[in-house]
Amino acid sequence: MRLQFRHRGKAGQKEKISDKKKGILVAALIIGVPVLGLLVVYIAGLGRYQSCFLNGTVIDEVDVSGMSIPELEEQIGKYSLRVIERQADGTTLEEEIPGKDIGISYISTEPLEAILQGQNRFLWFVKQDADYRTDAPLFYEESVLEEKVDKLRGFQKEFIEEPADAYITDYVPGQGFELVAEKQGNRLNRERTVEAIKTAVERLEGQVDLEAAGCYEEPAITSENAELKKTYEKLQNYTNTVITYTFGSERETLDGDTIVDWIVLDGEHASLDREAVEAYVSSLRKKHDTIFHKRKFMTSYGKEVTIDLGDYGWWMDTGQETEELIAMLERGESGERVPVYRQTAASYDDPDYGDSYVEINLTAQHLFLYQNGECVLESDFVSGNPSRGNATPAGIYGITYKERDATLTGETYRTPVSFWMPFNNNVGMHDASWRSEFGGNIYTTNGSHGCINLPYSVAQEIYGYVEKGTPVICYHLPGTEPEPLPEIPVEPEPGVETPEGGSAVPGPEQPEGGLAVPESGQPEAGAEPEPVQDAVQ
Repeated sequence: MRLQFRHRGKAGQKEKISDKKKGILVAALIIGVPVLGLLVVYIAGLGRYQSCFLNGTVIDEVDVSGMSIPELEEQIGKYSLRVIERQADGTTLEEEIPGKDIGISYISTEPLEAILQGQNRFLWFVKQDADYRTDAPLFYEESVLEEKVDKLRGFQKEFIEEPADAYITDYVPGQGFELVAEKQGNRLNRERTVEAIKTAVERLEGQVDLEAAGCYEEPAITSENAELKKTYEKLQNYTNTVITYTFGSERETLDGDTIVDWIVLDGEHASLDREAVEAYVSSLRKKHDTIFHKRKFMTSYGKEVTIDLGDYGWWMDTGQETEELIAMLERGESGERVPVYRQTAASYDDPDYGDSYVEINLTAQHLFLYQNGECVLESDFVSGNPSRGNATPAGIYGITYKERDATLTGETYRTPVSFWMPFNNNVGMHDASWRSEFGGNIYTTNGSHGCINLPYSVAQEIYGYVEKGTPVICYHLPGTEPEPLPEIPVEPEPGVETPEGGSAVPGPEQPEGGLAVPESGQPEAGAEPEPVQDAVQ
């Protein structure tokens, strides 16, 4: 029993050894066969990539992965360039230039062979991501290529639309100006086009977009041009302005239809013609000014007289109004406007002196004071002495100012008055407390130097009513002469020195000769287009 047991143990060991060898063999086969297969594949790859470019290889922007040099040359022969062109309406079209038509090929493959030999083919199974730039000379017939370029539709006359600059239209009444956008057109620049296509061919690019390559002629001025936009905005600023002048019941509207004729364009700079603006203002002045105009006046005697002298009335300051109107237009400021005046009157409507005024009948030596159409005062007075050349001038004037406790001075005297109301330069109304009589024909022998001498109480009352600008209307009315009065002794003004011969020395109220000296209230010569007349005659 014991011996048999030992025999069996040896046999089992042999079986175990045999199984182990089988396992090793199987394992060797399992591992070796794939490795062998991989080795075969690897060796095959080594052989293939000895003459082919590794995966991920790009030469001169051409993906040559897995290509041999002959295959690359064959591929070059099949090359074709798609040319993308812009049509006049902005859409695109494509044309093709086949490589074979221009004889494209490599002159020398040495740079390609250098890359091929320099690549690490032992790592052929790894993508290289290699990008090479070479000087490999690519041959094509340039003259043929240029002929192909010239035959593109983009160079055909019937296909071309010229580019057009953005511009500002002429003014359209009621609509104004319009900024018209530029037109791109589709005019190709031949030099740039040939250059772009040659570059694409030499790089073996599949397409070239002529617009993206900057081959089209562009408008010189676009709607985004800063100077053009500035000019357009200024033109709109001018012509969108509406200014309304009001002259009483009359209105004058200034709008773009008139303003457009004043605009001066110097290149892209817009401005206003000052002379044209001034001419417009002058037309308003001539139409609405009343200074120096003849007037019909209904006297308190029920008789109408013509007043054709004097400096009362509306008087526009043409120069200053022109400047302010231009400034308003430059700001594009619409609205109602009152002109700048050198002098104003009581009313824009007729009569311009309104219904509050002093009426002085020089013939009757009698005056009336009206307030809001009602006579509130009347009185006799003494006017200038005509026999000494100091006659009070007829005409219509405005109170220049009024002053309490003034002193009328001359070379040889100083005469105090309580109420001084000048209206025609040195001619005015004032109290004459040294006189005991007024009216009648006193003025013919004992008249003033031109002023209207009034009783104290009358002067005081008038002083309370009038203001600067109150109209004073002086006239002669035949048929209203006063009754002759007994001769009254001369009543000299206080402070007046009477030289030998008994004649009074002319005072500051009226210069000798009876003519008023023009002051700032009287138009200066040349200030306005029409002639300037004297305040008195």
